[in-house]
Amino acid sequence: MDNKLVETKRLKKYFPLKGGISGRTKKWVHAVDDVDLVINKGETFGLVGESGCGKSTLGRTILFLHKPTEGEIRFEGTPLNEPTIQTVRSKMQIVFQDPFGSLNPRMTVGDIIGRPMEIHGIRPAEERRKRTAALLNEVGLNPDHVNRYPHEFSGGQRQRIAVARALSLNPRFIILDEPTSALDVSVQAQILNLFKDLQEKLGLTYLFISHNLNVINHVSDRIAVMYLGKIVEEARTTALFLKQAHPYTQALFSAIPIPDPKLKREKIVLPGDIPNPTNPPSGCRFHPRCPVAIPKCAVEEPAWREISSRHWAACHLAN
Repeated sequence: MDNKLVETKRLKKYFPLKGGISGRTKKWVHAVDDVDLVINKGETFGLVGESGCGKSTLGRTILFLHKPTEGEIRFEGTPLNEPTIQTVRSKMQIVFQDPFGSLNPRMTVGDIIGRPMEIHGIRPAEERRKRTAALLNEVGLNPDHVNRYPHEFSGGQRQRIAVARALSLNPRFIILDEPTSALDVSVQAQILNLFKDLQEKLGLTYLFISHNLNVINHVSDRIAVMYLGKIVEEARTTALFLKQAHPYTQALFSAIPIPDPKLKREKIVLPGDIPNPTNPPSGCRFHPRCPVAIPKCAVEEPAWREISSRHWAACHLAN
């Protein structure tokens, strides 16, 4: 039985950089470059990497919020393109990082949550109102607050409203794009528990995008690590936290704080800045900053290979 819900093959998203008096495209930003992913039904798939590595762009391209430059996206086995995306749009939703910026301040909470149902024409007005009240209760808010505005709620409550809006169309797949990074630590835990409860109750599948490895460890079944538009490593969460095969992943994990002050972890400090995505390095994109790079890394792109059971990496030295 095929358990795949979302799959990408050689997915690319390039953005044009225009310049000069003519305004013609001079260069392309390689935001997402040849990404292959499989997200299985019912799991939480974590995606990590530095800011600017292409995580959010990948998520939005999967939803066709950005039109893919090349490659293939499949949802439940169906190839997605501009005509077919409309047939599955209600099944794929997103919760953004900023819970205030993603909510229209001129709309009431009831209108915000009910708007997707109205656009898709799936419920009469009275049913939409009942469904909106039920959703507010589902995410832990007072259903009587449907006539309030976003500014009347705290950050955590606003994110719950955003979650309720995402749930309004009964989706199967939700992209969570840094959904707790703008919240206080105590509120983060509450929202993460909400995601887990909803997943168990509704059978949801998540793509959880974050730069916080502790959060990713808490919520994810599998993790992919992204660098400069490419996936460099992927493994089950427990396996990746035990052993990191790619030098970039090792550097990321070396920065995780240790709760015990008596214990110390040697932090790997990477030299230089992230290369310009308009002109990515040849060979392995990480080689200019890699502390263990060999001459081969500069000229030959490493193959994506399985180094142990369900643990993949793109590195000439990985073992």
